[in-house]
Amino acid sequence: MSPQSRSRKKATSQRSVGHRADAGPGLALPGLEQLYATLARASAELTVLASPLQAELWTSTQLGVLERAAPDTGAHRRALADLLFYFRRSRTPGTYAFLRAFAAIGPRELRADAAVAADGLIKGLTDGPGDGPGEGPGEGAGPAWLPALGRVMPGETWLIQDGSLGGDQIVCEFRYADGGGPLHALLVQITQGRATQLLAIGDVPGMMAQVRQGVAAEECAVLRLDPAAAGARLRAALAGDTSEHPEDFDVILAFARHRIETLP
Repeated sequence: MSPQSRSRKKATSQRSVGHRADAGPGLALPGLEQLYATLARASAELTVLASPLQAELWTSTQLGVLERAAPDTGAHRRALADLLFYFRRSRTPGTYAFLRAFAAIGPRELRADAAVAADGLIKGLTDGPGDGPGEGPGEGAGPAWLPALGRVMPGETWLIQDGSLGGDQIVCEFRYADGGGPLHALLVQITQGRATQLLAIGDVPGMMAQVRQGVAAEECAVLRLDPAAAGARLRAALAGDTSEHPEDFDVILAFARHRIETLP
């Protein structure tokens, strides 16, 4: 049996009011400027989300769309750097929240750059106007969940074995530090040593109730797993090229990578 998640978000819609940062000549891939503008418009959705988990999944979705669109690793890296540059100059509450979420769960090698871009966005507001009166965030602005982004601790881990799936499922529970967000879990299906499915589980008690029903019906077996063993196996399963996976794999990939980093 495969517990399902309702936490994944669809890729962003383009039905937003006009938005354009004065990007200037600094973009490495100017042909993607319209895509960056679309993401900047859509980032307004972040500010009305209820929890850091929702914000992280939303951000992961957008990063997954960008990763799948890039023809190669080098172009993907340049597109991410462009995105940070563009968002820093956009100066809206949404782009600020996105930069903070990127700094928390985005690709590790660019998290520090995203944090600098967010700091620069705030500082830049004192140097000149943003896209319109009152549109830019001030000091301390943004959703209440901003400080909780990425601050999670691993909890229990389980191995679910179900012969009908053709592989194992590893489920890792996570809690936000200081109760800053909801309990949740990451489920990874592993087939022949490779990750073939990723799910964010927002209702952990509900998922475990499903699993217990499966155990009672002798449909699957569940074992507690050492978090360090889970971390080692998951890192190996996600190593290498992920381009052959379906789109719904990509949109949760940044979120999954971050959570797996927190495992010992």
